Amino acid sequence: MRRFCRILRFLLLTVAILCRNAVAQTRPHIILIVADDLGYNDVSFHGSTQIPTPNIDSLAYGGVILNNYYVSPICTPTRGALMTGRHPIQTGLQSGVIFASQPYGLPLNETIMPQYFQKLGYRRHMVGKWHLGFHKKEFTPMYRGFETHYGYYLGCGDYYDHTSEANEDYFGFDFWRNTTVDLTGIGQYSTELFRQEANNIIQKHNTSEPLFLYLPFQAVHSGNLPSGKYLQAPTKYIKKFPHIQNTQRRTYAAMVSALDDAVGSIVQNLKDKKMYSNSIIVFTTDNGGPANGFDGNAASNFPLRGVKATLWEGGVRGVGFISSPLLKTKGYVSNQMIHVTDWLPTLYTAAGGKVGDLKRLYGIDQWQVLQTNGKPVRNEMLHNIDPYDKTAAIRVGDYKLLYGPVMGWDGWYPPYQLSENSSQLTNDKTKINFSQHFDNNLVQEMEFGEVSLNPVRGSPVTIQCGPKPANASTNCQAKKVPCLYHIPSDPCEYNNIAASNMDIVTKLVAKITEYKSTMMVPPGNKPVDPAGNPRVNGGIWKPWLD
Repeated sequence: MRRFCRILRFLLLTVAILCRNAVAQTRPHIILIVADDLGYNDVSFHGSTQIPTPNIDSLAYGGVILNNYYVSPICTPTRGALMTGRHPIQTGLQSGVIFASQPYGLPLNETIMPQYFQKLGYRRHMVGKWHLGFHKKEFTPMYRGFETHYGYYLGCGDYYDHTSEANEDYFGFDFWRNTTVDLTGIGQYSTELFRQEANNIIQKHNTSEPLFLYLPFQAVHSGNLPSGKYLQAPTKYIKKFPHIQNTQRRTYAAMVSALDDAVGSIVQNLKDKKMYSNSIIVFTTDNGGPANGFDGNAASNFPLRGVKATLWEGGVRGVGFISSPLLKTKGYVSNQMIHVTDWLPTLYTAAGGKVGDLKRLYGIDQWQVLQTNGKPVRNEMLHNIDPYDKTAAIRVGDYKLLYGPVMGWDGWYPPYQLSENSSQLTNDKTKINFSQHFDNNLVQEMEFGEVSLNPVRGSPVTIQCGPKPANASTNCQAKKVPCLYHIPSDPCEYNNIAASNMDIVTKLVAKITEYKSTMMVPPGNKPVDPAGNPRVNGGIWKPWLD
C-alpha cells in the first residue's frame, strides 16, 4: 500500500510538472518597446512625409494602431505607470523627472511588471533606459524583477561615449551590464548596441520558456545638452536624408531610421528563432516629441498642439500599437480610449494571468477589446495633477479639460525644414511622397533602411484639424480659468469651448477634485544630493546611499 501511495504521488507530481511546462510553453513571448521622445508626426504610418519607418509601419499595419492612446507628458511618470499599471499620482512620480542625483525613485512597495511576470514563469530581460531611480541599488532593475539589464540609469546621455551630463558640475559615465559598470560599448552607437543585445537575448533564449523583453531605447532623446551634443546619429543614416535641409531635423530623421532598423532586425530574429508566431509586440512612446528645439531636439507632433512636458495633445497623445499573430482581429485602427497604465493588466491577461491578482491598479485590462475591436472599457483618463506647478488635465468621454500655467510651448510646430535651425511650414518643393517609393521598393534593402521580409502595407492614420480660428493661440487662458476642448472634432485644440459648456467644465473640475482626494500621494521629488555627484564616485553615476 505504501509503495502504491509513493508511486501515486510520483505520478501526480510528474503530471503537475508536465502541465506546468505545457502552460509555460503556451504563454506568449512579450516584447515591450519604448521609443524615447518620438513625435506623433515622426513615423510614416502617421503620415510623415519626411521620415520613412517601414519596419515599424509593417508591425503597426499588421497589428492594431492605437489612435486614441495616451501617455504621461514626460519620461519618468510614463515609465513608472507602464511598469506598475498605476497612475503617477498614486506613486509620487507626477512632477517632472528624476534628475541627476535626486535621491528618490519608484517606491519599493510597488510591484512592477517583471515581478508579476516572474510569477507566470517568464524569463525577464531589460535592455536600455531605466530612469526610475538609482540612489540605492534596491531601486535599480536587477533588484526589481529583471534577470539581466544592459543599459543606463539616467534620463539621457551621449549616444557614443555613454556619459551623462546634468550640468558642468555633474558629469559621469552611465552604462551598465547588470550591476557592473560596462566600458566595452564606448565609441559604439547606443541604438545599435541595444539592437545587438536584444538579438543576443532572443538567440540564446530557451523557447520552452516564455520571454519578457523590455526594450526602452535611448532613441530619439537628445544627448548631453550642456556639451552641445543635441542629436547624434551614424553618418550612414544621416546621408539617407538629403531632402531634409535642416541639419537638426536631418540628424533626428537618421536617429529614427536607426531605431526603425533595430525594430526590423529584432522582428526578423524572432522569426528566425521561430518565436514570432507566439509573440506579442507592443510599441509605445514615453511622451510627445520635443519639437521646435525644445530640449535641444527636432521632433514633430504636427499638427497636434504642444510638445513634450506639456498637457496639450502634442505632449500626451502617444505613438502606439500592438502587433501579434495571436490577435484574433488585426489590421485595424483602434479608436477605443487606452492609457499607458493599461498595458500591465492587458499583457498579464494575454499571458494567462488573472487580472484580479494585480492590486490597486489605475490601468484597465484591454486584451479582449484589442483582440476583437470590441466595445470600449475606458471612458476617462487623468492626464496629470501636478501640485508643484498647479497644472491638471483630464479627459472624460470626448471632452478634455486643462488648467494652470500650461501656456508655455503651446504652439503648433511643423517639422524643421530650412537649413537654419528654425521651424517652418513644409515647403512643397522639399516634400517627398514616400508612398510611391514604398510601393516600388519596400521589399528591397533600399537606401532608406533595412526592411524586414514580407512587409505589411496600409494607409497612414493622420490627424484632421479643421479650420484654425484667428484666436486659436489666445482663446485659452488656463492660468485664469479652465479650458475645454472636444477632442474628436478638435484634436488640434483650436477651439476653447468652456464658456458655452460650463456644465461640463463643472463636472470635469469636480472629477479632478475627486482624484486629488482619493488617489493622490505627494510627489517624491527631492533636491539633488551632492553625495551622488560622479566627481566623488569615481566618475560614475552609481548608487551612493548603499
